[in-house]
Amino acid sequence: MNQVKQESFAELFEQSIQSKQMNPGDIVTGTIVSFEKDYVLVNVGLKSDGVIPRYQFENHAGEADINVGDSVDVVIEMLEDGFGETRLSREKAKRAVAWKSLENSHEKNDTIQGVLTGKVKGGFTVELEGGVRAFLPGSLLDVRPVRDHTFLENKDVDFKIIKMDQKRNNVVVSRRAVVAEAMSSERDELLETMEEGQEIKGIVKNLTDYGAFVDLGGVDGLLHITDMSWKRIKHPSEVVTIGDEIAVKVLKFDREKGRVSLGLKQLGDDPWLSLAARFPSGSVLTGKVTNLTDYGCFVEIENGIEGLLHMSEMDWTNKNIHPSKVVQLGDEVKVMVLEIDEERRRISLGMKQCQDNPWDAFAKAHKAGDKVQGTIKSITDFGVFIGLNGCIDGLIHLSDLSAEKTGEEAVHDHKKGDEVEAVVLAIDPSRERISLGIKQLHMDAFEVYLDTHNKGVTVKGEVVELNDQGAKIQLTSEITAELPAGDIEGDVSMGDEVKVRIVEVDISAKLIIVSMKTAVKRARKTRVSGDDASAGKATLGDLLKAKMDGAGE
Repeated sequence: MNQVKQESFAELFEQSIQSKQMNPGDIVTGTIVSFEKDYVLVNVGLKSDGVIPRYQFENHAGEADINVGDSVDVVIEMLEDGFGETRLSREKAKRAVAWKSLENSHEKNDTIQGVLTGKVKGGFTVELEGGVRAFLPGSLLDVRPVRDHTFLENKDVDFKIIKMDQKRNNVVVSRRAVVAEAMSSERDELLETMEEGQEIKGIVKNLTDYGAFVDLGGVDGLLHITDMSWKRIKHPSEVVTIGDEIAVKVLKFDREKGRVSLGLKQLGDDPWLSLAARFPSGSVLTGKVTNLTDYGCFVEIENGIEGLLHMSEMDWTNKNIHPSKVVQLGDEVKVMVLEIDEERRRISLGMKQCQDNPWDAFAKAHKAGDKVQGTIKSITDFGVFIGLNGCIDGLIHLSDLSAEKTGEEAVHDHKKGDEVEAVVLAIDPSRERISLGIKQLHMDAFEVYLDTHNKGVTVKGEVVELNDQGAKIQLTSEITAELPAGDIEGDVSMGDEVKVRIVEVDISAKLIIVSMKTAVKRARKTRVSGDDASAGKATLGDLLKAKMDGAGE
């Protein structure tokens, strides 16, 4: 009876083995029998145990990740290889399972995890579960171009599978799809609560020449370079760097288009507020040169506040001098506030105003009739320019070069570099013009004065004497005029400076008669009619000014 049972059991076992039609490439479940030095024996229900290299069961530290008696999925590589062994592979089984899992994730559009392991032509390599290697195109790394991708390397990153082919062992993944999906949900939530004027935190994710893009959590906002700082900056990197977490203010928000304009400087006080009160026109202060241009330089007079120092305001005599010949970046300079336009946020500064005006200094030191010396600097069609003290020029008109010669004939007697003596005919500091004459050297003071101050001209003088007949007016250091009592307007005291009009000239007696009343009436008439303050007769001074105006133009 026992013999029959044993035979029946043997038959049943043989039939069970035959019923398992195992073929190379099949995935079967086996049991760990033993761990040897270089291999592991696995029983999958065949006549002999299968052999698998030991390294397929070890982790990165060289330790076994499974124990004797545990079940494990393997792939049959060869049945009875001729040496009585069945060769199995755990790696191929894991890979097959991984591919099946990836296929399911691909069908369901699920997110998977992988590690970005390196950069290749056109993109990156990504290692997925089960050792499956995938390709990540560079265009699918993020929703925006990323210059520095090192923050993603050797880290678990979420991806979407967009293409896979097991036969060709080809898998293409996208991180961009994951980011876009996450941004979409976060974006909707953020857009619902966002308001203009709101303060919010974000991370700087990209820099451009015109500003920075800040990730607000699903929505990117543009922080323009002009809204980063109250002071002038050349590049956004001077204020922020990629990866910085910063607080910003929402300046403008378009909910439909999802566009957000951000501001950083708006979180602080506006230094332009009440600027005119702090720095009224005429204020002299010290600032730092922050930028040089062809037309001037910018000077920081307060943190975040810069003013333009135009090249015409750098030097009294050199109007077109290049700024780099006067100042350098970083220089501390003394400047005067000329004008502040708070609405347009512009400040005009002057440097020459902090120095003595050579035209005013000359006017204080000289009067009409004084003699001066200088070197001929240039000769023009209308006259000769003489260099004077203070690096300023005076003009000798052709008509004032010689009493005997005229025009080009008079000019031929002079050449550039000659040292000459001349008489001061007129000084106009406001227009930076000085009129000189050589022929007047041979005339007395009275003749020189009348040469430019004829009848009908309004002049200024000082009251030096008062009597019953009237007053005496000092016109120059050598010329006085008589002011009859009947021509005095209002109260006049000794030392007063008065404006009078020449009404009569007696050359033989060297007498000049002036009138205050006539000067006042003429001034009133001029304000009403717009006529010139001088008489209808054109004087040599008038002609000279006209010539100089024409030359300036």
